[in-house]
Order: sequence, then C-alpha cells, then structure tokens
Amino acid sequence: MTARVHDDHRFLARLVLPALTLGVLTCGASPAWADGTLNVLTWCDHEDPTLLKPFEAANGVKVNFKDIDSTAAALAVLKQSKPGDWDVLVIDETDTGRLSKMGILAPLSAEDYPFSTIPATIADPKLTSVDGTLYTVPEKFGYNTVAYNKGNVDPAAMTEINAPWDSKYKGRVAVYDYYVPEIEYAALALGKDPATLGDADLEAIKDKLVALKQNAAMVGDVTTVQQALATGAVDMLVGGGEWVTAGLAKDQPNLDYTIPKEGGVRWQQGLGVFASSNEKPLAVKFIQYILSPEGQGKLATSSCYWGMPANSAALLTPAQKTILRWNDQAAFVKSSHPYLQMTPEFDKKLQALWASVLQSK
Repeated sequence: MTARVHDDHRFLARLVLPALTLGVLTCGASPAWADGTLNVLTWCDHEDPTLLKPFEAANGVKVNFKDIDSTAAALAVLKQSKPGDWDVLVIDETDTGRLSKMGILAPLSAEDYPFSTIPATIADPKLTSVDGTLYTVPEKFGYNTVAYNKGNVDPAAMTEINAPWDSKYKGRVAVYDYYVPEIEYAALALGKDPATLGDADLEAIKDKLVALKQNAAMVGDVTTVQQALATGAVDMLVGGGEWVTAGLAKDQPNLDYTIPKEGGVRWQQGLGVFASSNEKPLAVKFIQYILSPEGQGKLATSSCYWGMPANSAALLTPAQKTILRWNDQAAFVKSSHPYLQMTPEFDKKLQALWASVLQSK
C-alpha cells in the first residue's frame, strides 16, 4: 500500500473524546526545536499524556509530536523539514520496505527490543525488515473485520463471513470507506487468499463489493460509520474492529467484534527511527519504553483508540483484556491477513476498483 489515504480510524477520539492538545504542532516549515527534546511523527494514540509523561520524567526530555494519518502525510512533512528535525516515526508496517528503500529509516538492532514476547506472526520479518535488516518494531495491531451490536444480531451469525450480504440485514449494514481492507475482506468471502491477488481476481471482487454496497445503509468514514453503529442506525460494520468498539465499551457494552471463520484483515503499526535523526540513542530508548509492559498497556488503551499491544507482556487489567478479546487473540492472529504489500501499479488498480464500487447504484 502506498499510503493510508482514507485510514482515518486514527482519529477515533474526534468523535468520542476531547482532542488532545499536548505538544501538537502546526503545519509549516522546519520547526526549531530546543535541546532536550525528542521529535515524533505520530498517530493520535501516541499523543496521550498518560503515555508520554513517564518517559519524559524518566529521561528529563520533552516529547514533541506532529499528528499524521498516513505515510503520505509523513512524507509531506519531511519535504518541509531539515534533516535531523524528526527522530521517530509511527508507521503502518506494510510501508516499512518502501521507506527503508528511500533511505528514510535507520537500521535497528533486534536485541534492543522484546521480540521474545512478541508473537511470531506479528514480528514477521516481511513486515519489519528488508534483506535481513530490521527497520521497524511492531507495537500495536488490530482488525478490520465485523463489528456489531450483539443486542440486535446473533453473535454466532457474525462468524459467517458472508453475513453482511444476507438480505435479512439489508439497510442495517455500514461499510468502512477504505479500499484495502474492504477488498481483502471481499476476497476472503470469495475464498481467495489476499496475499496472492492478481488482475484476474478483480472483477469478481468488484461484483462482490457492489453487492455489499447494495445491501448496506451507508459507506462512510470512521466518524460516520462508528456513529451509525453506536446510535443503532446500523447493526453491523464491515471493516470495524476493536478500534471501533473497545473505547466505547463502558457506554456501549453491546458493541463487539469478531473474526469470521473464513478469516479477517489485520492492521499493524510499528516504530522506526529516522536515518537523519541526531537523537538515535534517545529514539531507541523511546521505542524501548513504548514496547515495555507499562508502555504497551498505556498505548493499547490510549484515549484516542484502543488496539492490541504487540508485546504479550503488556500491563493490562482483566477488564481491559476482556474488552480487547485477549483470550481470542491467538486464533484471531492466526486467521487474519496483514494489509497488502503491493506495487504502485496494482495499488492504482485497487483504488480504481473501489472508486467504481462507490459510484455503483
């Protein structure tokens, strides 16, 4: 994937929580940082003061951050910055290879990080490394699958991947407007392996998605579809997951998610150090803190959006683990597929396919 053009689930807090203000930077030319700072390009879940303050206090530094929502946004910031302005990047790990080949990421040493307590599938070198060199460390993951209101639908029925196409749910389905997970989900519903998709698969996937759209009440961004699920305007959300339901669990206990028997789609984010950083040792310490049991517990339950910690030793309460479906994770990880790693040419074809689906009647 070349960029998370529509991946606005990073902004879950915009709907259900006050905006965070600590350290937020305005767009513009290269910032002038003071000494004793670490400068991070990050998604909103890393901006929570509860997460940042222990690291700042322990190291006598200030974490400055700029909120981004995609790799494309990060690259745009870098174009306006001087080498050395930024130290750490939060990244969709499917973009690790592309950014490392651009010379943006510094090599990392695996022994600096707790890979012994990160599940092998999450630590997959295909997502973290290039030619045997580590460039990003996995820190958080989750799913684009089926979120639903278990007060209105039978949870057992949601384990069938084709449930959202069932005519009895017509007008009660929302679809998340992001082409990569939706295309992968449709591929799974057709019995296809997302990792092997090619041109010959696209027409059938398009037809499947058009049929889904015809059964749905709406296709929308995260705010629109989450609000629809939370208010009862729809009963299920295709593309939803813990990032939709977990943060609302206290007020919306009927909201839940699952991965169908046929499989689901997994998003995964990681941390990298900029090759041009002048604070590489401090950047490594920051990643180590985020990957620590304390840091992982705080990141997993960030006020922006929840997700599964990469480190299985994360400090979470029993209640938090229940909300995150902790005991189901081994099976969920095994049956889920990471976001596609594709050529720019194939990415354009998938974007065109999705545009055609959205334009269909």
